[in-house]
Amino acid sequence: MIEPAASSQLPVRVLGVDPGLNRTGYAVLEIGSRGPKLREGGVINSTPKFALAERVREISTGLREVITEYAPSVMAIEQVFSHVAHPKTAILMAHARGVILLAAADQKIPVVHYTPRQIKKLLTGSGRATKEQVQHAIQHELRMTKLLEPNDVADASAVALCHFHSVRTLA
Repeated sequence: MIEPAASSQLPVRVLGVDPGLNRTGYAVLEIGSRGPKLREGGVINSTPKFALAERVREISTGLREVITEYAPSVMAIEQVFSHVAHPKTAILMAHARGVILLAAADQKIPVVHYTPRQIKKLLTGSGRATKEQVQHAIQHELRMTKLLEPNDVADASAVALCHFHSVRTLA
């Protein structure tokens, strides 16, 4: 169970990750007595003109910096999905996911995987929710005055919120 941290302990933080080879979104949620709060969110970009090995190294380096700075207790990541019309997309995303998982494993951070459908269902009540519906759910959950942008950060926040609610529901 994720519980609010006592003042003498480190805060409980969930690192949500929306993996992508071009842009990997991340969001760090801090869990407190008033619920989850967005502590930090951003995008790790890779350089398209670089070789694949260099691009995944850029993702790994960026994510390791986030892990070092925010010391998350757990990482929640979106699972790779494939569409028959675009199988190459899933393969490229899998490369990004691989270095993301390695970064977490090197720091001994537990990783939990969620499908896009699970994320949508937990946040909106429907596994077929639109991006806009998910965006509004995130805005409401995090008590924000406007929609979270860019989409990569919003998607990473959705994964982290999904984990927060999954663990809370089990307790």
